[in-house]
Amino acid sequence: MQIIRTIVWVLILVALLIFTITNWTPVSVKIWEGLILETKIPALVILAFLAGLVPMWLFHRGAVWRLERRINTLENAMHNASATLAAPVEKPVPAPAPAPAATPTPVVTEPAKTPPANEGQ
Repeated sequence: MQIIRTIVWVLILVALLIFTITNWTPVSVKIWEGLILETKIPALVILAFLAGLVPMWLFHRGAVWRLERRINTLENAMHNASATLAAPVEKPVPAPAPAPAATPTPVVTEPAKTPPANEGQ
């Protein structure tokens, strides 16, 4: 990515140099009613280029700085949260084992009453 940026800047500078060489003529710029500026065309072009580039570059740098601060804050919060999770945790007390199921109680039935035998026979 750095090489592409360098190539673009070199191309801009070469184009500006060619423009400067071919247009080195004085011009009059009327700023206010009584104020006229005598300058060369390349100076106006460079000034206009910088007037558009510098504010946007400063805005970009401010946005990058703000986002880097936010990313660092979030990374620190994540690191602190993971440090608390990695801390040794007490072993939980195991729950008591469930009581064994009650054995079914046998159903006791009373023996059938037999009628008493005749006593005197």
